[in-house]
Parts: sequence; structure tokens; C-alpha cells
Amino acid sequence: MGYADRAYIHQCTSYLSLYRVEAGIGQRCRPSIDGPIRRHTWRNLRESPMGPTQYNTIISGGRLIDPATGVDNVADIGILDGRIAAIEPSLDKQSATEVIDADNKIVTAGMIDTHGHIYQHVTGKFGLDPDMVGVRSGVTTIIDQGGPSCMTLGGFRHYLAERSHTRLYCFISAYLVGGLEGHMYPDLYGPTGVNPEHTIRVARDNLDLVRGIKAHAEIGGQSRWGLEVIKVGKRIASELDLPLYIHLGQLWPSLEEGPVPDPDELIRELVPIMSEGDMLAHPFTRHPGGFVSETGEVHPIVFEAIDRGVKVDVGHGSHFSFEVAKKVLDAGIKPFTLGADMHGYNVTAPPAGMDQGVRESNPFFGIAPFNLTVAMSELLTLGMSLHEVIATVTQNPATVLGKSAELGSLAVGRSADISMLDIQHGRFKLFDNSGVEVVTDKLIRPVMALKDGVAFKADSPLIPDPVLA
Repeated sequence: MGYADRAYIHQCTSYLSLYRVEAGIGQRCRPSIDGPIRRHTWRNLRESPMGPTQYNTIISGGRLIDPATGVDNVADIGILDGRIAAIEPSLDKQSATEVIDADNKIVTAGMIDTHGHIYQHVTGKFGLDPDMVGVRSGVTTIIDQGGPSCMTLGGFRHYLAERSHTRLYCFISAYLVGGLEGHMYPDLYGPTGVNPEHTIRVARDNLDLVRGIKAHAEIGGQSRWGLEVIKVGKRIASELDLPLYIHLGQLWPSLEEGPVPDPDELIRELVPIMSEGDMLAHPFTRHPGGFVSETGEVHPIVFEAIDRGVKVDVGHGSHFSFEVAKKVLDAGIKPFTLGADMHGYNVTAPPAGMDQGVRESNPFFGIAPFNLTVAMSELLTLGMSLHEVIATVTQNPATVLGKSAELGSLAVGRSADISMLDIQHGRFKLFDNSGVEVVTDKLIRPVMALKDGVAFKADSPLIPDPVLA
């Protein structure tokens, strides 16, 4: 079934045809007479005019939270031809082909995950199915961090960006090999493994997809070639006028011969290279070389970087530490964006055929169950407000992409990229990979996503089940 056929759900005027439409790579939200997501009745559909309706879809009665506009109220959203056509306190439900019941749900602009690993197969078991991380997890847009390179971007465009339901962008790798096999081989990431001229040329020809540059600053690489590759990455970013996104926290083992690099010195040398709009990832890492020094304090130079306009992305992954996060947040540093950093070695449902021994031996291995909404719940538990948390996955990442006029806000005329969330109340356990458990009374769960007005139920196996305390 082609994309046009799947999109036909919005033109249907009979219950039967609505019920039969299914997604090609997953199940859309099917109409249900008494289901919790869509409120359809035979009466509504029978009495709808046979000609064009005013709206294809109405999202009814949700609590709209839009940090970009300051909106926080209950309202209806009318969708026509894939775009938001109306936002009103109440819309006539008879004027729509379908009605999605959002009572007691949070409705936001489509969530944007700023740290994805979705170049499936090319990045080995590291890469995940983009729609499982994306629309079927309640997320409408993903930025792949460093998977495609100047040599593999064509495949990313053809096999992923043009075929996925999720909206995809990338921060192109500064390295020729990109994220092949999940950065398993450090010798491929040295100064001989970069070609700035080629990377600049390919990125410039694909700026509709390429929205930044990805590089790594960690002591394993520093022990081999210092910060030379970071400087090349900064040159690429400057030539393209795009942000440089820097991985912090040890990635590769240090060379056995020679002095062991000082992780605190690494960040002191790194920050002066960065400029306004560049991004530091993994501020809450449990690995050496992050925001917190070996003496347990936040590096003063981090504050200097933020004052200069450097942005902070959580880059959750298996790096996340509650202890470090509390120290950083207590120091007054809040993340600008929240990337989940999910990949085949840290999700609860790893790729089929992955050997467990190989998985556990990977430096990125993690067992703490998480996804983007679990990470949002953690930030909420650590003291950030709900509005601040939602901004990290809507308004702020749209700014990073340079797409604030298109994404990150609920506004009439924009593409109907919308996420629906449920805040569950009770006692739930949250975990990190340092063995820390935290009990929270609120857990954010994805319900569904609409991408260009097409609805997808949040049914991905990558969404972990709640763990009751």
C-alpha cells in the first residue's frame, strides 16, 4: 500500500472504509465506537455530509500546552488536509470525518527527539527502526546524531527520510565512516578519517536534511589524537553556518601506553572551541569527561560556555545518572533540549538476532528501561516544570533545527504534527545505569502522534512498561 493510499484515511466518509485503513509498517489508530482514543459513532458518521467536510479530524477536549505561545488551556484542534485549520475552545464535532477524544490528555506540538540513532542496518545493531522510535512512540520528528556521513547520506535520504512516516533530519558525522557499527572501532575516527571538503560539499547540497555536525570529545580519542578532529568538525560547522554537536563522556578506552588523559582538562580545552548555537551533549553522564569534575563540582567553564550561547542537550541513553543530573540542575544549568539517545544496546526490546553477550560487552550497554517520555518524567521528577520539559521536546529543538516557523508549536496553518500524552499518577520506579532507583508520583506516557494529520497509535515495543513502586 502506498503513502497516498494510507493517507486516504482523511478522505473517507464511511465507517467501513475508515476501519479498513492500516499503515504499511505499523498499525494506525483505528476508529473505535467506544475506544479511549477516538470517539466515533454510527450516528455521527451517517449524518456527515457526503461532500467535503470542514475538517478531516478534530482532536477534542485536550489540554493544549504550547511553550512557544504560552498557551495552556483546554481546546479543540481542527485538521484539514494535513494542516491545523482551527484551534478553538469548542468545534462542531459534526463538521469532521473523525473525532479523536483527548479528554484528560496533554496535547502538544509534535515532539522532536534531538538525539536518535535510526540509520538501521548501516549502523549495525546500533540503529533502530525510525518509526518505532518516532511516530509509534508519540514522536513526530527525529534528528539522527552522526549516523550518516558524506559517504552514506544518500542512503539515509533514499531508504529512511523518503520512506519513513516520521519526519527525519540529521547532524551529519564529521567522520567519513559516520556511525558505522555504532562507533565500535576508534581507529576509524582519527584525523585521517575526516575529509572536511567532501563533508562540507555533501552537507551543503543536502541542507534540507543536514541541520548540524556531530563529533566526539572524550578521553579515549584525546589519548590518540588530542582535539584535532574536534577542530576539523568546528571548521565544517562554521563553513556551513550550522551547529556543532559534541558528545561528552568517555566513549573509547584510552591507549595503554602514555599518560592517561585528564577528563577535566579535556572540557577546559574543548569549550573555547565552541561558539553560540553549538551543543554539548550528555551533561548528566556517569562517565568521565562530562559537566561534573572529578572533585564533584560543575566545571566553571561550562557556565562560561552557556553564557556564550552554547546549548545543552540531555542525550539520555545509558549515560544518564540521577546523581550527576541533580548536581548539574542544582547548579542552575537546565538542558535546552532532550534527546533520548536510544539504540540497539540500551533499549528494552533490542534488535532481533542480537547476541546478548555481544550486547552486554558494548560500551553503550544499558539495562535501565527508558524512552523519550521516561526521560521527560525524570526531568519532571528532578524539579523541572512541565512547561520546561515540554519545551525541551517542542519549541527548543525546533530552534536548533532552524525550523521554528514550521515545527515546535501549535498554530493554525502549520503542518498537523501533534503529540498526545497521558500523565499517569501513582508510585512508579525510575532507574539509571548506575543502579540508582527513584520513586516518582507522575509518569508521562505517549498515547499517539499525528504526522501531517495522519494518526499513529503509540504502540512501539520500545516503549517500556511502567514499573510500579
